[in-house]
Amino acid sequence: QVQLVESGGGLVQAGGSLRLSCVASGRTFSSFHMGWFRQAPGKEREFVAAIRWSGGNTHYADSVKGRFTISRDNAKNTVFLQMNSLKAEDTAVYYCAADPIYYIDLAGSGYDYWGPGTQVTVSS
Repeated sequence: QVQLVESGGGLVQAGGSLRLSCVASGRTFSSFHMGWFRQAPGKEREFVAAIRWSGGNTHYADSVKGRFTISRDNAKNTVFLQMNSLKAEDTAVYYCAADPIYYIDLAGSGYDYWGPGTQVTVSS
C-alpha cells in the first residue's frame, strides 16, 4: 500500500504560481512512476504530467507544457508540480497518483494509488 497526500493548492490570480507537493508513505516511493491529474467541475479527469521513477524522464499535457514542471525527491518521498503562468482554465482539483508499471498512462487507469486531491483556483 502507498498513501499519498497532496498539499499546496489555493487561490491565485491569473499569471501567478503555485507549487504542489505530494508526500508518499508506505511502500518504496522510488519504485513508482508518479503522475499528476486534474479534474475541473463538470469535466472528466485529465492527465497533467508524469515522471519516471528515477526522475530521468518527464511528460506533459500540451495544455501545460512550458508552464508546469514535475519533479521528485526520492529521499523525501515527495513529488512536486511547479505551476507558473496560471490561467483560469487551470482551476481544478489536482491529484497525484502512483503507478508501479507504466511511466506514461494518460488515461490514469494503471495508477494504483491516488491522493485525495488539492483544490487549485485561478481567478481571472
